[in-house]
Amino acid sequence: MRGVATLEYVPCRLSLVPRLLAGPCRPDVVVLHTSPPVNGRVSLGTEVNILPAAVEAARAGGGLVIAQLNPAMPYTFGDGELALDIVDLAVEAHQPLPNPAVRAGDEVVRAIGERVAALVADGATLQLGIGGVPNATLAALTGRRGLRVWTETFSDGVLALDRAGALDTGADLVTSFLFGSAELYGWVDRNPRVRLLRTETVNDPGVIARQPAMTSINTALQVDLHAQVNASHVRGRVWSGFGGQPDFVAGALHAPGGHAVIALPSWHAKSDTSTVVAALDEPTTSFQHSYVVSEHGTAALWGRSVQGQARDIIAHVADPRARDGLTRHVEATAATPSG
Repeated sequence: MRGVATLEYVPCRLSLVPRLLAGPCRPDVVVLHTSPPVNGRVSLGTEVNILPAAVEAARAGGGLVIAQLNPAMPYTFGDGELALDIVDLAVEAHQPLPNPAVRAGDEVVRAIGERVAALVADGATLQLGIGGVPNATLAALTGRRGLRVWTETFSDGVLALDRAGALDTGADLVTSFLFGSAELYGWVDRNPRVRLLRTETVNDPGVIARQPAMTSINTALQVDLHAQVNASHVRGRVWSGFGGQPDFVAGALHAPGGHAVIALPSWHAKSDTSTVVAALDEPTTSFQHSYVVSEHGTAALWGRSVQGQARDIIAHVADPRARDGLTRHVEATAATPSG
């Protein structure tokens, strides 16, 4: 939808989208992709997310709930288990589930993943997304033990952690949606350890803050010298929206032993520009992180002054090609009298 001229974007934390659905954005029709019925219930399978709230809002407003019953959809436990009688119209149709394209991570991505993994202790609770940096981080964590998962989404990297014995087998693996291989979908099918919960639970900063050693790991498009992050806009246009990043950053910072990590390459190859900028000219997605990581190093930001944060981001995160210009900006700002 990014390139559609008629797209209207409503800024909102993902945890609050259910409130939009119950109020100004109430749906008239909700179309679900579910498993076949089991004992009078269907499962939303790979994606729970905002769908339970959408179903409740549609039914409260007299709208329709339509379901495609697909034998290829795994049956997952949690908030996505719905009584069949809430479905107004069901269509049986077999459709293979989509899988992400497998891309080999380059040296930059692998270096970032290893640096991020070094910040994760045994027994930590993980939140990661899907993509090159999260995949590289998970691949570097197979030697950890007692890890927990409380995340908005996960892919095959979590399955690899389980097979490596890195996960706490006594703790549920909590997520809101899944996207991965057919092997992953088979693993989650009727797996009692995997719980797919609704967005307003998974992304609630207060609930996130109760997870032990909550470690939030997110990527970004840009970071500036104030440690503000843009993960949502490109050249003034919406790229992905806020998503769950603000929810998890705030929750992790309030968790006992928690950390919020932003990881990104220092240089954007397509635009041939630095991803570390003096000041964002796009909307801020999140701020006040524990660490910012690139392939060059890690800037530990918690407890540092504004000036100290800027110096560390330049020295440890920015690409060498950008450091002189960023340093000149800091020096010029320091030389400008305030007031």
